[in-house]
Amino acid sequence: MDPEQQMAAVLGSRPGAFATLISYLMSSDNKKRKKAESLFSLCRVHNPDVVALRLTHLLDSSLPQLRTMAAVLLRSHLISHGGGCDAGLSRLNAITKASIKSLLLAAVQREESKFLTKQLCDVVAEVAAALLPENEWPEFLPFMFQAVTSGSPHLQESSLLVFSRLSQCTRDPLLPHLASLHSVFLNSLSHPISSPDVRIAALGASINLVRCLPSAVDRDEFADLLPAMMLTLTEFLNSGNEAAAQEALKLLIELAGAEPKFLRRQLPHLVGSMLLIAEADALDESTRHLAIEFMITLAEARDGAPGMMRKLPQFIGRLFAVLMKMLLDIDDESTWHAAEEDDEDAWETDNYNFGQECLDRLSIAIGGTTIVPVAFELFPVYLASPDWQKHHAALITLALIAEGCSKVLIKNLEQVVTMALNSFQHPHPRVRWAAINAIRQLSTDLSPDLQVQYHQRVLPTLASAMDDFQNPRVQAHAASVILNFTENCAPGILTHYLDGFVSKLLVLLQNKKPIVQGAALIALASLADSSREQFQNYYDAVMPCLKTILLNATVKSNRMLLAKSMECISLVGMVVGKDKFRDDAKQVMEVLMSLQGSQIEIDDPIASYMLQAWTRLCQCLGQDFLPYMNFVMPPLLQSAQLEPDVTITSADSEYMDNSNEDRVEIANFGDKRIRIRTRVLEEKATACSMLCCYADELKENFYPWIDQVAPTLVPLLKFYFDEEVRRAAVSAMPELLRSAKLAVEKGLAQGRDESYVKQLFDYIVPALVEALHKEPEIEICSSMLDSLNQCMQLSGHLLDKGQIRSIVDEIKHLITASTIRKRERAERMKAEDFDAEEGEFLKEENEQEEEVFDQVSDCLGTMIKTFKTYFVPFLDELSVYLKPMWGRDKTPKERRIAICIFDDVAEQCQESALKYYDTYLPFLIEACNDGDAGVRRAAVYGIGVCAEFGGLVFRPFVGG
Repeated sequence: MDPEQQMAAVLGSRPGAFATLISYLMSSDNKKRKKAESLFSLCRVHNPDVVALRLTHLLDSSLPQLRTMAAVLLRSHLISHGGGCDAGLSRLNAITKASIKSLLLAAVQREESKFLTKQLCDVVAEVAAALLPENEWPEFLPFMFQAVTSGSPHLQESSLLVFSRLSQCTRDPLLPHLASLHSVFLNSLSHPISSPDVRIAALGASINLVRCLPSAVDRDEFADLLPAMMLTLTEFLNSGNEAAAQEALKLLIELAGAEPKFLRRQLPHLVGSMLLIAEADALDESTRHLAIEFMITLAEARDGAPGMMRKLPQFIGRLFAVLMKMLLDIDDESTWHAAEEDDEDAWETDNYNFGQECLDRLSIAIGGTTIVPVAFELFPVYLASPDWQKHHAALITLALIAEGCSKVLIKNLEQVVTMALNSFQHPHPRVRWAAINAIRQLSTDLSPDLQVQYHQRVLPTLASAMDDFQNPRVQAHAASVILNFTENCAPGILTHYLDGFVSKLLVLLQNKKPIVQGAALIALASLADSSREQFQNYYDAVMPCLKTILLNATVKSNRMLLAKSMECISLVGMVVGKDKFRDDAKQVMEVLMSLQGSQIEIDDPIASYMLQAWTRLCQCLGQDFLPYMNFVMPPLLQSAQLEPDVTITSADSEYMDNSNEDRVEIANFGDKRIRIRTRVLEEKATACSMLCCYADELKENFYPWIDQVAPTLVPLLKFYFDEEVRRAAVSAMPELLRSAKLAVEKGLAQGRDESYVKQLFDYIVPALVEALHKEPEIEICSSMLDSLNQCMQLSGHLLDKGQIRSIVDEIKHLITASTIRKRERAERMKAEDFDAEEGEFLKEENEQEEEVFDQVSDCLGTMIKTFKTYFVPFLDELSVYLKPMWGRDKTPKERRIAICIFDDVAEQCQESALKYYDTYLPFLIEACNDGDAGVRRAAVYGIGVCAEFGGLVFRPFVGG
């Protein structure tokens, strides 16, 4: 049969034919399913009314699977998400819509399955959201209010589910009914505990309505529902219904994240209740975790309620104590001591891991001024205990809070360093491991103060721990911490320790345990990278050992050891230089070529290490590396082109990850849950970064690969799954242009001329500007502006008027967006809970904002210098955006940036800039007495430029 005949058969008088088609859509037979999908799609396009009615009638099927599929398809068919031509109520005639409205309400009343009821209520709510604004379903709200006040728990729950979803879809049709909604929600929250589903639905509906209300005044009208919400939670717990309590807690967490200020009036009661739950050992672990998550969410709600939780210091102390207690949930398994690999998470419980995560989040959200005094009260108690678990917990806590509390901990450096170093003497290996772990984190977060002041105590202690041959995990951890210590350590500090450390590490390389060998490789690589030319003296002793490991680590279980040996060898080679490394480099590259030629699985850890090793070898050998590029580039491009492994499901779906081989990140966005495997993203980010390094190192000789690399990296400027991928793509843009330009200039571009550079420029610059407009991270915006500026400096004269226009418009947008963000921060400063700690957070955010202005100034400076008087009309437009930056209410950096822009205009545009003198010279003269030296220098320079080029126009301002 042709398609028309098939449609006629399916949509004809035999209803069973349509039901059969829908069942085929669920078939595990790919061929049958794809054929059914094609036919169903044709039916939707050509017979939307019939399809809508048939799907609605299937909601009455006796088969639950068929009803479920019908509900899913009906939602897609009736609600046009994005205006698709084959979907949407607008395509249906009035008779069909009337029938569907009636049938849907009947189906909701009839359906008994809890899962299907939720799906049907979503469909009803979304249809109502589409029809209510035009008053196309006048009977809908009266029906819902009647149902919610009926004596049927099923109808009450269904109507509340509809109201909950409706609040998410549309707001205005509900606003005239707020008083009625308040009443029914309050009554439903007081429903008998024997019907928990009604109370959960009422809680969800109340929270979603509060979240959608347009003003704080409207939201405050519902604040008296909070006691009923908490009573619902309490009664669930008292009745032993923890499953319902957990559902209630999840909804309250959503409210805390979205509308924290709504909770302010009841905050002590709410937090006190949550602490009682968190402290109740008799409750299920998941219930306690959710109560803690509620409090952490409130602490993190800095945009909505800055500093609010810091007003409850007694509760912070109790929460901190609960989290530290969770770290005691750890066993002294013999497998931990005998482990061959450094997988520190493998022996940790869910409770322990959750406690770690929350301590980290809490310290960052609340800050050191509040957290450190609390921690310092508990640390002595834990360290005085005979239980090794308490010593371990105190040290792990110190490491966890180091990032969020770094400024305060630096003021107490002697105390925290002594606490960690004293624990190296504890008899239990896991405590010693935790002490080393604390030193590792402190070396990162309290640098360089720790390195400068305490190297004489820390480094010998680490060296001593490396001799603990009875405890390989302790030994290995001590070696690996050298990386953290040396990253922010002046080479001069290391000089006196190099002999001792290198000797110990060479011994550890002979150890038969991969965990120890791997740590020694990490340590050697970091010592080489930090000590630079001083490491030349150790090359002859170290390199043979490294090559032995590289050649022998061929067993699959030793893949990480193989990867780390590549890393160490390539770093050492890069440090000592090609003259010293040349002979060994050839042998090492032959091994790498052999490995790369073998089949490398997608999850193999050596893939990312190999990409980096090749790049370091290129940086070491320079142009001598060119013969290997044809071998290196194909897999590198393949890694850069990897598609992210992303799964999108409903936010309320359950997810279990049984994979031990890969890492997964899960995030909820609205009603969707996004699951991403991060190993693919890490490899992709590494590859993109390496491509940038090759272009930077090889310059014009990278030209042969530009036509492949540019189409790979330019689209990744908007790769929102991963920041590091975007950063690498941004950094690569000027390197690609530089390579192309140099290749053309030096005659290496196979007959191509400047038009090729122009073509590449026209591909890169508009993409950068577009990505800049959509970039959500301020720090990456700064990098994009820097990249754009470099591109213009390389080939600025190739900019056409349309491109100049787009850049100027984007600069206007950036200044406007920045002004809005700063205004929002100023509003946060007026919040009743605002305090000094929050002021520090805002200071850091404003410093990032100023970096954007700095880059804007550089971009404008480049365009002014390139186009001079041609750019003046654009400056006229920008003047209204730049002039406010001269104000006394602005920061010194903003004023300096504004002055520098005018200095460039006066210097480069000369006579064309004279018209700005009346406006800007008075500011310039005043700025010569500014309290900031940078502002004064910029102003004095500007006065000199104006004196040189201003002539008669300048004299009145200096009394001439």
